[in-house]
Amino acid sequence: MDYDDMLDRADEQTPEISGTSERFEVPDPETRTEGNATVVENFQAICDRLNRDPDHVLQFIQTEVGTSAHIDERGRARLKGSFGADRLADVLDAYLDEFVLCPECGLPDTRLEREGDAVLLRCEACGARSPTGE
Repeated sequence: MDYDDMLDRADEQTPEISGTSERFEVPDPETRTEGNATVVENFQAICDRLNRDPDHVLQFIQTEVGTSAHIDERGRARLKGSFGADRLADVLDAYLDEFVLCPECGLPDTRLEREGDAVLLRCEACGARSPTGE
């Protein structure tokens, strides 16, 4: 088998990346203040759009803003302290970059896999596996 045949064979076996070039949109956090807490009303919708476990997203938010938080019985995130929607949107963008978007193809068709002590981001679209900051 010569080089051109091998190249053709590799091209045939490479999966097609079937995403759009549109930016992956995550809902903006809908926040309100209750006493000394910030409530993210649409937290569950955000996690559903990211296709990530709410506990994982909340843990990232807590670390980034330096506070404690929990998910209430209605699926809302309750953060101790006052945080604006813009600040939380920036934190969610950082989460998106680190744990959702594939660094190779830029598509959000990924899932998190644990391999030993490492957490890897596996892309369903292009097959890439990348380490996360976890």
